[in-house]
Amino acid sequence: MPACSKKLRITMHNFLEFAYFQNQFVPFEQANISIATHALHYGTGAFGGMRGLPDPENSEQILLFRLDRHCSRLSDSAKLLNYDLPADKIQHVIIDFVRKNKPDKPFYIRPFVYTSDLGIAPRLHKIKKDFFVYGIELGDYLPPEGISCRISSWYRQEDRSLPLRGKISGAYITSSLAKTEAVESGFDEAILMNSQGKICEASGMNIFMVRNNKLITPGFDQDILEGITRDSVLTIARDMGIETVERAIDKTELLIADEVFLSGTAAKVTPVKRIESYHLPVNRPITETIKQKLTAISQNKEPKYKHWVYTVDCPSNA
Repeated sequence: MPACSKKLRITMHNFLEFAYFQNQFVPFEQANISIATHALHYGTGAFGGMRGLPDPENSEQILLFRLDRHCSRLSDSAKLLNYDLPADKIQHVIIDFVRKNKPDKPFYIRPFVYTSDLGIAPRLHKIKKDFFVYGIELGDYLPPEGISCRISSWYRQEDRSLPLRGKISGAYITSSLAKTEAVESGFDEAILMNSQGKICEASGMNIFMVRNNKLITPGFDQDILEGITRDSVLTIARDMGIETVERAIDKTELLIADEVFLSGTAAKVTPVKRIESYHLPVNRPITETIKQKLTAISQNKEPKYKHWVYTVDCPSNA
């Protein structure tokens, strides 16, 4: 069996065999950092996440969904850490990473930028930064048939205190607290409000609702992450003639919505069946239509959206 087809199983994850670490590809288990790494102590890192899958029509090709947008967003996140990491460099590394590993199942790529010096002073100036990439096999992140959510007691941070347009690792303590609170109280996922008391997003996903045949989602002024899947959903909906609205959403609106779903790279499009004790309608025509369209696009079956799918050639004899 070629080395590139092997996977290393650790805990509950099937990690892809090779990682990109310190400017080279190494076996995943050798990609280790020191316990004194600056980013570990201060959350001074930023990450991306993108999905890929083997082409259903060609066993020697891998499909990556919206690679360019993911690389651009991570490059922007790096700028917030005072780190100049061009998007084209990230893209080249990820393409080489996929060719090196040749995944044979759907997978998730995690690129990460961070302050790599060993030190104890919280800062972003005069400190080394670095960039690594690893991946795991990943099917459904959340139950595709639908989930239950609770309104979290934790509130989303404000952009004036954290740069929310970047996926800054330190910011995810709030997501972690909210997710654990939700699961330990009998729900699948948490929905956070912002400091103004408006619906914001889930622990790691954007949120949409449907009311009166309109697709509604919080706007960028509501302290949300500028989600790439969110952007894809809005584009698909508009192309299909569905009216879309970006505005503030009250909690009570969500409880009486016709449909609610979450969107994200890992979650894709996941319907919400229940919020707190409120059961939402079982019939979800707009959610299901968008979900099916997004799946077809990611599989490169929609000619109109081929520019969203990057094809990586992975010959079996390479």
